[in-house]
Amino acid sequence: MNFQKAKKRNFRGMSYRVVQLANSKNRNKLHKEDKTWLRDNFYKNIGWDNVIDLYQKIEEFTKKYYFEEMTLEELFIEADHIGNKYLTNQEIKEYNQRLSIEVNEVAEEIDKQFPETETEMEFIDFSKNNHTKYQKKHNQKTYRTVKF
Repeated sequence: MNFQKAKKRNFRGMSYRVVQLANSKNRNKLHKEDKTWLRDNFYKNIGWDNVIDLYQKIEEFTKKYYFEEMTLEELFIEADHIGNKYLTNQEIKEYNQRLSIEVNEVAEEIDKQFPETETEMEFIDFSKNNHTKYQKKHNQKTYRTVKF
């Protein structure tokens, strides 16, 4: 009698039990309405096909949460990153050059509208501790001149 061992089945390098444990752990992180949706739509954590389907659905929900928690700035960066996938290096380079020109033009217009009238700023340190010790030891003034 020749008994052949059944080839072990894996999903993304994980065994059946590991996927089940991941499902249980990740399911607990879901919002209540999503857990209810999974139950109502008969997603179960028993049987290979069911376990894999549940894993993928939980993954979809967690991706949705990822985008919900992002700030507006992070969403713009992510959108730019996704958009760049469909552009060639040459197209990206051309876009960046056009953007640079536009930014420089805007900066020049701002300088025209709001010219700087002061070129020098003076800061004076009025703290008691720093003032007396510093002046006695080094006999220097306690203010700094900063040029912009």
